[in-house]
Amino acid sequence: MSAPTKLPLWTRGDVNASFGLGFNILVNVLTLTTLMIFVIKVPSSDVLGTILPALGVALVLGNLYYTVLARNLAKRENRSDVTGLPYGPSVPHMFIVVFVVMLPVYLSTKDPMQAWQAGLAWAFLIGVIVMIGAFVGPYIRKLTPRAAMLGTLAGISITFISMRPAAQMWEAAWIGLPVLAIILIGFFTDVKLPGNIPVGLAALLVGTAIGWAGGFMSAPDVGEAVKQVAIGLPDLRLDMLFNGLKDLAPLLGTAIPLGVYNFTEAMSNVESAAAAGDSYNLRSVLLADGAGAIIGSAFGSPFPPAVYIGHPGWKDAGGRVGYSLAAGAAIGLLCFLGLFGVLATLLPIPAIVPILLYIGLLIGAQAFQAVPKAHAIAVVAALLPNLAQWASGLIDNALAAAGTSADKVGAAALGNAGVVYDGLLTLGQGAILAGLILGSMTVFVIEKKFIHAAIASAVGAAMSFIGLIHAPAVAWAAEPKVALGYLLFGVVCLVYAFLPKPKTTPVPEPEELESVNA
Repeated sequence: MSAPTKLPLWTRGDVNASFGLGFNILVNVLTLTTLMIFVIKVPSSDVLGTILPALGVALVLGNLYYTVLARNLAKRENRSDVTGLPYGPSVPHMFIVVFVVMLPVYLSTKDPMQAWQAGLAWAFLIGVIVMIGAFVGPYIRKLTPRAAMLGTLAGISITFISMRPAAQMWEAAWIGLPVLAIILIGFFTDVKLPGNIPVGLAALLVGTAIGWAGGFMSAPDVGEAVKQVAIGLPDLRLDMLFNGLKDLAPLLGTAIPLGVYNFTEAMSNVESAAAAGDSYNLRSVLLADGAGAIIGSAFGSPFPPAVYIGHPGWKDAGGRVGYSLAAGAAIGLLCFLGLFGVLATLLPIPAIVPILLYIGLLIGAQAFQAVPKAHAIAVVAALLPNLAQWASGLIDNALAAAGTSADKVGAAALGNAGVVYDGLLTLGQGAILAGLILGSMTVFVIEKKFIHAAIASAVGAAMSFIGLIHAPAVAWAAEPKVALGYLLFGVVCLVYAFLPKPKTTPVPEPEELESVNA
């Protein structure tokens, strides 16, 4: 029996990974702070004094839990290279709770507090649904092909994680590209900076220096932000939560599919970590994610935290069991001290977002590297719904900025301009679940498991019919024509299942041919 491996609390690689993850969370918290103040019109004193401290509680407790989970895994498998799962406010949920849940309430009532209460109730419901999902998620994971799960994550990483940071970088490419160069060289090569300076810290310092030297930032803005600093101590806001829960019906239409989305995304993230070498218990992850959303809502945060996409990136950066707790504790402290307004005026966004682009690139690549070559087409199939959701969202936002909407412009006019809007909208609704279904169907077809493919398409038909995918809301007969399409796909697969199977000789992979020829 081998001696137990010594498990250090902190490694040099944790420095790199904690800076990277910390900047990732930092960008998200800055974004949600801006959304609450300028979109929902919640007073900045409430955002900085209540919402951010509540988020800070969830961040510290959640990252502490995942650190313990990582240490337990390392001890159980007698390894020192286990990497903790990253944890923070979920990016898709930030925009959904603001624009789909809180903004309609604010526009109809002109009361930001009532909108905030609706957001708290929604976050609470998300947590409950995720905790329920903890008892079915492990079984779904066993049945779902890896290509479907990783392909769905790749869709998120390419669209919602990579494209926005890339666009923000190119708005000030003279800041963003040098930062990206430092990150790519530091994380994808073995070249080290003098004195082993953390890559993330070096990148941020260089980008910030360039931004300030080039006049991208404003000193007066820093002064104004300093005047608004206010220490916020977390306190329970159960009265607001209960007020929001009095009117549940309008929230269920988004809470149910988004709760399902949450646990399927967590399932894919756990699979991504397993592909990178760290196999975590999915039920433990889902219970923690659900509890984090519930605790955060009780303290006043409408932003459910969750396990982040990106574990392989932090593992490659050298992160082990301590990096996530360091990042979570640092951001939590900033939340309690009310310093996010100051940070927003000190740090150029183009100097921060390249770290998100790095994560997006890595996750997109992993989806193809961690599955059999024959399943690459299934990865692409699983990508498509997220691409469609991203594209339709851009179209909607552009039309809204012009004071109109797709309904007002009309499908015919959009079609004449080469925009297949209705198809993109339908394909992209419920993108996470739709990607899992399409990826699974494709894998089963490739493997000639036609009955499995028919079953997967039947599940897609059921989800379409009740509106979990390809529909704007959960409802009976939400998308019957799409459901029919899935059913007919299944019928075709069943026909092929009963056709005589040809006897074929396996075609060797190119590597095998090279070894034979050698």
